[in-house]
Amino acid sequence: MRGANQMASAMKDAVVIGAGFAGLSAAVALAERGVRVTVLEGKPAPGGRAYSFAEPDTGDFVDNGQHVLMGCYVETLDFLKRIGAYDQLVFHEDLEIEMLTGPGQSAILKTARLPGPLHMTAALLGYRHLSIADRIAVMRGGLRMLAMRRFGDGELRRLTVAQLMDRIGQSEQARRCFWYPLSIATLNDEPQSSSAQLLAEVLKRAFFSRRRDSAFVYSRVGLSDLYCTGAQRVIERAGGRVVSHSIVEMLEPGARGRVASVRLRDGRRIEGSDFISAVPAPQLLRFLPESAVADPFFSRFTGLSSSPIICVHVWLDREVTNSPFIGFIGTTTQWLFNKRQIFAQRGETHPGYLSFVISGARKLVDRSNQEILDIVINDLHAMIPASRAARVVKSLVLKEKNATMAPDLRSHELRPTAKTPIANFFLAGDWIQTGLPATIESAVISGRAAAAAVSERTAE
Repeated sequence: MRGANQMASAMKDAVVIGAGFAGLSAAVALAERGVRVTVLEGKPAPGGRAYSFAEPDTGDFVDNGQHVLMGCYVETLDFLKRIGAYDQLVFHEDLEIEMLTGPGQSAILKTARLPGPLHMTAALLGYRHLSIADRIAVMRGGLRMLAMRRFGDGELRRLTVAQLMDRIGQSEQARRCFWYPLSIATLNDEPQSSSAQLLAEVLKRAFFSRRRDSAFVYSRVGLSDLYCTGAQRVIERAGGRVVSHSIVEMLEPGARGRVASVRLRDGRRIEGSDFISAVPAPQLLRFLPESAVADPFFSRFTGLSSSPIICVHVWLDREVTNSPFIGFIGTTTQWLFNKRQIFAQRGETHPGYLSFVISGARKLVDRSNQEILDIVINDLHAMIPASRAARVVKSLVLKEKNATMAPDLRSHELRPTAKTPIANFFLAGDWIQTGLPATIESAVISGRAAAAAVSERTAE
């Protein structure tokens, strides 16, 4: 018993603020290294900004933002393996997306069963929204973009996506029907302001590498159940805990300028040897000591911008399309996800469960839910006339006003590292500098980087 007590007292204690993908991946990585971790989450349950919940009338699990994983999410998939959740994933390895420019004006982006990146070349060659000349220009443009990424001496870092299109000679039709839908979907903002460097990184990893990397990956269970339950189990098995309803009020300084403890709004104090913040920058700035906020490392966070996402869930009384994924071109609504087709299951009461996504939705996010629903339904009717005969049984509009860090050039330049000027205080989150836009993969990479930085410090 004495030996066990000595071992317990010798364990390092770390505190992680935030229980989203970044915080939980950091905590799991620390737990695997023998660190006792306390994860603090201000909301009633873990999940951060990537969560799901059960819709009471239909029994469907509803994702707050239609988070799609991809086969290139190497760190995320490994994290899910480590927490025992990998078998809950469904891989759609043959990428097939229907793109609509109007009623009956359909073209399919469908990868071939060829080694990458030939699988994507075949998809482009068969994409009928583009002329033969445009298809060839897109392939040449993609190759040039990849060359700029590898040999361009930082040129992409100085360009927006729209400026990149000028540089690689893309037509208006190629932009409208190929480049811009991909850019908005992956970066969550307008091409006129989004970083070309981020787009190049996404396209290289997701579409111009191995065939499996371009697979769409979905969870059989709700997003929260996918990663929160297993992560909490691993953390608790290592002697740690995940504590909800724990709003951080202040980081309290200790000796030698380090963080000594976290003070919560209810007066509790949580001590630790190391601390990781895995919350968005505005929230972090609120609980930093004034002396830290004045430090240039932290003060530059005020220059970071965010971008909103709107997700509209609609249950119809019938199916209106057999396509699992549809991109709308030329409408406010950008993407349709046919949940019954994606998961190969149909509800008896509400068979037509569709999710619609509007990224970079600054002009809409302050409108009423009914106005947004009307826009989405009108877009659906315009693109798929068969839907006009369907009745809306139920609808749900979800707005995430600060869904992601904006991918503009200034924000991308301001992204910080995991290490901070405070020796025992580290950062994680999809907005940390990972080279990727603010995605789940970026969040997991950042969480693991923060845990590695903690281990590196304690080993010194």
